[in-house]
Amino acid sequence: MRLRKIKLSGFKSFVDPTTLTIPGDRVGIVGPNGCGKSNIIDAMMWVMGESSAKHLRGDALTDVIFNGSNARKPVGQAMVELVFDNSDGRVTGQYASYNEISIKRQIDREGQSQYFLNGGRCRRRDITAIFLGTGLGPRSYSIIEQGMISRFIEAKPDELRLYIEEAAGISKYRERRRETENRISHTKENISRLNDIRDELEKQLEKLQRQAKAAERYQELKKEERKLSGELLALDWRQLKTRADEHVGKQGEAENAVEAARARLRQVEAAMEQQRSDVAEATEDFNTAQSEFYQVGADIAQLEQKLEHTRERVATLERDVEQIDTDTASARSQLEQDQQRLQELVAEQERLNPQLEGSRNDSEQAYEYLNEAEQAMQGWQSEWDAFNEQVAQTARAEENARTRLEHLELSVEEAEHRREQLQREQQSLEPEESRQARAEIEQALKQAEQQQTEQGEQLEQHRQAISELRSHIETQSKTIDEQRAAQQDQRGRLASLEALQQAALGQDQQALNDWVTTNGYDQAPRLAQALEVDADWTLALETVLGPHLQDLVLDDIDSFARELQSAPAGELGAYANAAAAATPANPQIALAPLADKVHAPGSLAGLLAGVYVADDMDAALVARPQLAAHESIITRTGVQVGPDWLRSSPAAAEEGGTLDRERELNELRQTLADSEQHIESLLAERQTLREQLAEREQALEDARGEQQRLQETVSAKRSELAAAEARAEQQAARAQQIEDELQGLAEQIEADRKERDETQTRADKLKQEHDELLGQREELAAKRERHREALDKAREQWQTTNQESHGIALRLESLSSQRASLEQGLQRVERQLEQQRARREELSRTLEETRGPLPDMQEQLTARLEDKQAAEQRLKAAREKLQGLDETLRGLEQQRSDNEQQLEAAQKKQEDARMAAQETRVRLETVEEQLRNAEHDLDTLLAELSDEANQDSWREQLAAIQRKIDRLGPINLAAIDEHQQLSERKDYLDSQYNDLAEALETLENAIRKIDKETRTRFKETFDQLNDNLASLFPELFGGGHAYLEMTGDDLLETGVAIMARPPGKRNSNIHMLSGGEKALTAVALVFSIFKLNPAPFCILDEVDAPLDDTNVGRFSEMVRKMSEEIQFIVITHNKITMEIASQLIGVTMQEAGVSRLVTVDMDEAVAMAAAG
Repeated sequence: MRLRKIKLSGFKSFVDPTTLTIPGDRVGIVGPNGCGKSNIIDAMMWVMGESSAKHLRGDALTDVIFNGSNARKPVGQAMVELVFDNSDGRVTGQYASYNEISIKRQIDREGQSQYFLNGGRCRRRDITAIFLGTGLGPRSYSIIEQGMISRFIEAKPDELRLYIEEAAGISKYRERRRETENRISHTKENISRLNDIRDELEKQLEKLQRQAKAAERYQELKKEERKLSGELLALDWRQLKTRADEHVGKQGEAENAVEAARARLRQVEAAMEQQRSDVAEATEDFNTAQSEFYQVGADIAQLEQKLEHTRERVATLERDVEQIDTDTASARSQLEQDQQRLQELVAEQERLNPQLEGSRNDSEQAYEYLNEAEQAMQGWQSEWDAFNEQVAQTARAEENARTRLEHLELSVEEAEHRREQLQREQQSLEPEESRQARAEIEQALKQAEQQQTEQGEQLEQHRQAISELRSHIETQSKTIDEQRAAQQDQRGRLASLEALQQAALGQDQQALNDWVTTNGYDQAPRLAQALEVDADWTLALETVLGPHLQDLVLDDIDSFARELQSAPAGELGAYANAAAAATPANPQIALAPLADKVHAPGSLAGLLAGVYVADDMDAALVARPQLAAHESIITRTGVQVGPDWLRSSPAAAEEGGTLDRERELNELRQTLADSEQHIESLLAERQTLREQLAEREQALEDARGEQQRLQETVSAKRSELAAAEARAEQQAARAQQIEDELQGLAEQIEADRKERDETQTRADKLKQEHDELLGQREELAAKRERHREALDKAREQWQTTNQESHGIALRLESLSSQRASLEQGLQRVERQLEQQRARREELSRTLEETRGPLPDMQEQLTARLEDKQAAEQRLKAAREKLQGLDETLRGLEQQRSDNEQQLEAAQKKQEDARMAAQETRVRLETVEEQLRNAEHDLDTLLAELSDEANQDSWREQLAAIQRKIDRLGPINLAAIDEHQQLSERKDYLDSQYNDLAEALETLENAIRKIDKETRTRFKETFDQLNDNLASLFPELFGGGHAYLEMTGDDLLETGVAIMARPPGKRNSNIHMLSGGEKALTAVALVFSIFKLNPAPFCILDEVDAPLDDTNVGRFSEMVRKMSEEIQFIVITHNKITMEIASQLIGVTMQEAGVSRLVTVDMDEAVAMAAAG
């Protein structure tokens, strides 16, 4: 696997799209300091998933986007792409078959970062996963950037272990172990939650088991209640069926009377039909006469219109002839003018032709002078370009010197800044401050542990509140179910009563109802619906009012009476909703009027006048002698007593009347409305409880998350405390390291200042040469002015002669065009004169033809006027005959009206009989509907009932069963199903618990297997790495030895420390080595890792900077040997390192802030290294 290309666009200083091709196994990248070489390393780290802005030398990830320069604006996004050759199949998995693999990352100003793998969108973890075990990654040992050598060699034992794990290829095991631990943690949490739920379900199941037994007993009693209710309905049906058969006979007698009245009506209607036939015949004669009269009038109008049109046509033709004469005279005048203008144009053309020839000769001679002047100017331009190139070369050399001077100034400034940083760091390495920091960490750890304890108490409070809320919700649900069951029974009772009431009020007569709706009376209430009756007097009032209870309550009954004539057969009345004068009471009767017991929308005096009320029959009989002929007394039981008569209504008393039903209907509707409102209130309360439960559950989840966060905080603080203690041990060693680096910085500053002075001298010399060249520029500029004046004069002369010649030619062309246009105009006028002459002849002929028919038209009009008078006489006679027949027809219609009134009286009696039968039939249908709704079979019930069975006995048995049901108290009918569902859920949760326990055991086995394999591979890698280090260290140092040692006994967690002894030295602590020795030791360790697990490529960023020439030579030789297996990309300023490169790539920054690539040969590279 080899790196083939690096593509950059908008990344740091590489603003333009740039492709860096890696052609071989040893590639060197060279260039001055600050030109952007290290940005290539940052780009490779970034595209492979680096997420820390600090490691990319920035404050935020968006800092990698080019932020503009003096000459360029910032760009909106950055992109980096790496292209690998995978022909050896180093990458495994689904991309193993790809010969080329591309990874790309781009980011915009909003911080949105996207990854692409072979052109497809992917996640960062996909990029990381593809490199696991290969040695590649954003922070792996394959990329050794500036400063990383010191960090690498001075790394903590735990940090150094990570490099060894990557070399051993077990970093993927660590990732798998971390994922497995997370899964174990989640599994344990799930098991804990399952145990809580299972405990809660156990409690609910015990409660539901008791409720289920009560529900089963309730269902048994309800089954028995249903059987008795069905038998009671069958007994009601048997009684109603007998009564219905009696009503059928009465209805037949009424129907015979109606048929007799209807026969008489048909005789009158037959006579009317004959009379209508005579009227129709007379009407037809009248229409014929009227049609003839209208036809004559139409003919007269048509003749008058035609005559007028002909006269208008004659006038129009006369005007057209006059217009043609005028147009002809005008055309002849225009013809004469055009002929005169044509002669003038011909004369001017003959005059201009000789002038055009002379002007063209002068223009050609001026053009030759212009060519000679332009050639002289071009010769001067070539001399001027050569001079400018010489000036530019001098300016570029001076600019390069100035740029180098700026780099040196920057290098001195950075070195001094680094020295100040080191001095401040040296001062900050105080033991007292370290102890104070550790004390603060210990205090923070205690606080976090205290918060963790308090959070555990909050978790328990949330669990208790959730349990209570669930219990409240269950209680509310049970209450709602009971309310809905009662509401359903009430709706059934309401439907039965409404059906009976509609039949009693006549609202089941479809034809009459349609008529009422069509005429707009459907919103008017029936009288029974508008009355309010005192308690116990409804039966008495219904007995008195009788059929009037069906009447419509209206404001105006006069218009209703007129419209009632068109109503279909049936009983229908109206009651005026208006006050009426009260009828004076009989002073001899000491009883209250029935009207006092009633509250109506208007006065009921017309219906209840002379009717008094008595509590019982004895009181009514006592007052009967004082009654007048039109007066009566009604008792509570519905018995009406007159002066010499008595009437009772036993059926109404037994079955319940219309007013009782209306009152019960209103009470039921109000009860249903109250029940619905109560249920809505209960539902709202339950919803509130559910919302509170959801809030509590969310609070529980939040508390669990907070508990987890606190656990992580405690772990982090403990780790931070351990790290602080480790840092304290390293501070002393760091102090010595700072002292060594300060000495090196002082030497670097001195050397940079010396080179700065030399560069300043060279820049001043180039400035002097540039000023001398600028003096020669003025002489060349004067010469240019002389050539330019000659050129301008020649150009002006040529333009003058050329414009004169062109003007004459344009004038001749215009004259030719005008001449052709005039000739065409003359031909057009001559054709127009000919056309006008022919048109005038045609119009004269048409005028004579139009004048001819006028006398005949006038004669026809006179004849039709005489015909109109005769038709008018015939129309008058037909109208008089028709009027006589209409009078006879109206007499027959009066006879029909009388017969219709007789028919209506008979139909009223028929309707009374039909209503009684209908009421019984409706009650029968209601009973049958109740049986069907209860899913009873009527025939089976009747067959099982004995003849001695009676309704009273069955009602007593039914009441006894209902009392047993009431004693059971509130019943949760859903308890049986809920118990079954919860049992199934409990079984399912038990199964889940077993599965989770088995999965937990599997995951723990996997952890143990991963740990075992990790220990084995780590130990093998550690031993091999030690062997490699033991051989490579002497090779690089020319002697000495180095080795690795573990800081602990646990192979899974132990850190790794490096020990090195250069030749001739006894020190074993790595911190006591010089900077060059540390760098060379780090190189030995890195190359040892590469030898063990070669990464596809290795990038070294100025690793050779602290080495002397001898060590650089050894380093370079080792790179040459290892490049047979590993691809090396080396950023360097050292000419010895450059010599081993098979290809050099230069990075420049000629434009400030913008990096570009250039091809460099060895000589130029050495020169750049010497200059840099």
